[in-house]
Amino acid sequence: MTDRTEFAAVDAALAARGFTRMHFELDRIEMLLDLLGSPQRAYPSIHLTGTNGKTSTARMIDSLLRAFGLHTGRYTSPHLETVRERISLDGEPVGEERFVATYREVEPLAELVDQRSAEPLTYFDLTTALAFATFADAPVDVAVVEVGLGGAEDATNVIQAGVAVLTPIALDHTEWLGDTIEDIALHKAGIIHSGATVICAAQEEEAARPILERCAEVGATVAREGAEFGVLRRAVAVGGQVLSIQGLGGVYDEVFIPLHGAHQAQNAALALAAVEAFLGAGARRQLDIEAVREGFAAASSPGRLEKVRTAPTVLLDGAHNPHGMAATVTALQEEFAFSKLVGVLAVLGDKDAASLLELLEPVLDSLVVTGNSSPRAMPVDELAELAREVFGPERVEVAEDMPDAIEAAIAEAESDVPGELSGVGVLITGSVVTVADARRLLKR
Repeated sequence: MTDRTEFAAVDAALAARGFTRMHFELDRIEMLLDLLGSPQRAYPSIHLTGTNGKTSTARMIDSLLRAFGLHTGRYTSPHLETVRERISLDGEPVGEERFVATYREVEPLAELVDQRSAEPLTYFDLTTALAFATFADAPVDVAVVEVGLGGAEDATNVIQAGVAVLTPIALDHTEWLGDTIEDIALHKAGIIHSGATVICAAQEEEAARPILERCAEVGATVAREGAEFGVLRRAVAVGGQVLSIQGLGGVYDEVFIPLHGAHQAQNAALALAAVEAFLGAGARRQLDIEAVREGFAAASSPGRLEKVRTAPTVLLDGAHNPHGMAATVTALQEEFAFSKLVGVLAVLGDKDAASLLELLEPVLDSLVVTGNSSPRAMPVDELAELAREVFGPERVEVAEDMPDAIEAAIAEAESDVPGELSGVGVLITGSVVTVADARRLLKR
């Protein structure tokens, strides 16, 4: 039995590679996987990219596949509490013992690659290799793999998946992917390989053009939201929403998902079409509706309008760019009836904080500005200055750390509210790191 000390040592060894260090070349990961015997070739894969919605869509795809009796591996990032969340088997994070054992197998080969390369393997390179090796060893019937950043030069793009999913593309990570939506879409379209089936969300024309050009170039088949599939109807329900989805194989009615917002309904349509494509459903074959309903009902997406407390309600949401925050705000307006809502905001320094604040201002009564545990976090005083410009000084409070921020927000939410606290809420948002920090405190 592996003890916690051994897992902690492995976790530290990974972290020593630099959690945020990025190096976009496939040579090193390809060399490592060749030395491992190409584990990524041991199973078929579904590959996901896009700006927002990747993890939620991946989790829904995973849940649907398991409802059809398949053993699944899922690789997503970043994680909220432990690196083991990135590598899931049959919907559950890989155990410490298996994680350590796989790392010990990969470690000497990774060191060999480091010696042979000008640049050592990154944190993401190594977790990607660990995921692929874990899935081959399990073994899984199918892997659901989310890119880390971009697509063409992302470490996951060694799988050359038969099904590629592109969620909506917007401006984000411009320092690495380019300053225009077209440039970013060009990077992300790189996960489309010869003969693949592409499941594509509705895109701005700037993004659609390079995607369709890539499909034509490599002979991929594309199914587009709004043409071949999409959400027909959605209704708010207790704990989520009920959908009617036009899939590739027909209409799927009375589908409940325990997730909030039109953006999650869109993600569900993408997930269903991806699973239909993978399982061979189409014009003449529809998937079993009861299995579809079962798969969606069991789906979850931690850190996406996740309720972690009641009275007052505390919601965690990892929106970190304008496109994602707009979806979060719309969901708050449509599906929650708060009489008072207080925000807690901490963002990374490279994000468009001003736009996030402008989107939040109409739905928040007041805001507590703080920092998160990332070395890339925007300084609290800098964020506070931006917040005062948007909200006005009287609606902004500053807290130096997350525990104080949560305490201040809850106290503010509970103040001056007559009667019960059922209509009072706190929204903690701005970054996945922010959500992870808050989740650790609130889930204890």
